[in-house]
Amino acid sequence: MSRTGLGLGLLVLLAASVLLGVRFGPVHLTTGDVLTALAGGGADWHRRIVMEIRFPRVFLGALVGGGLALAGATFQALLRNPLAEPYILGISGGASVGAVLVLSLGAGAASWPLPLAAFAGALLAILLVFRVATASGRSMDVRVLLLAGVVVAAFFTACIALILSISEARTVQSAVHWIMGSLAGASWRSVALTAAYTLPAAALLLTLARPLNLMAIGEETAHYLGADVERVKRLALALAALLTAAGVATAGVIGFVGLVVPHAIRLLVGSDHRALLPLSFLGGATFLVLSDVVAQLVLAPTQVPVGVITAFVGVPLFLFLLRRSLTA
Repeated sequence: MSRTGLGLGLLVLLAASVLLGVRFGPVHLTTGDVLTALAGGGADWHRRIVMEIRFPRVFLGALVGGGLALAGATFQALLRNPLAEPYILGISGGASVGAVLVLSLGAGAASWPLPLAAFAGALLAILLVFRVATASGRSMDVRVLLLAGVVVAAFFTACIALILSISEARTVQSAVHWIMGSLAGASWRSVALTAAYTLPAAALLLTLARPLNLMAIGEETAHYLGADVERVKRLALALAALLTAAGVATAGVIGFVGLVVPHAIRLLVGSDHRALLPLSFLGGATFLVLSDVVAQLVLAPTQVPVGVITAFVGVPLFLFLLRRSLTA
């Protein structure tokens, strides 16, 4: 498949996903109601649902999904492992500890300290992993980085278990719901904050496409061809971790987006990161917005956490893609 054709197709599919996200939800609105609300007419509660709930939700889903997929493509490139994904460095575990700690102190799931604490926990995880990975010298060994991520993730999981074991039942329920991932708390404020981190980080990652292509051949070869390998590794890992932290802080833990989407795009257009990175962003945005539409409708009016839908869709899809890649 041509890269241009896939890119145009993903743009059209993303636009259709946004329209579906605005049109459908737990509260039934007709297409006429939505169009009237967009024009500034109709009932006040129609306009409030469309402009203050559904539009921020689909935009936040696009930003978080695109950021997670782009981060996944970056981790897969740096670790030279197509099974790598954004949570492999323990970032989600750190964010979860921050969020669960705030919930255990009595703050509500929709309060402003929760995303702030989740982001701080994610940054703490990044610093710990990077510190361990560079403990033996200035160079960063990706194998040590991977092991450090596994260890840090296990430590944060134990911290979460400890906090929940001494918390009230209501806190446990809120924490479990947040950990499963949800876009239900989206607002224009959360969209603006997520965009402020996601868009600049994504733009900088796109500029690293050429050195990432060189590093795919081998770090020593990339060095001889003029790439500053250590600088590229540190910068790319930091940016990918920032994308993941921003997504987790505002939407909770949403798995499989960063694993399945880059893998699927790679099978369609190859491993050239000049195409893989931007197409992964578009694919991740589309995948998460569509998953959230399904999450709202499958058991309406009850809303299923979107992380559950991405897992149900992602697991069989990934197994199919894995089998296809092995038999190709």
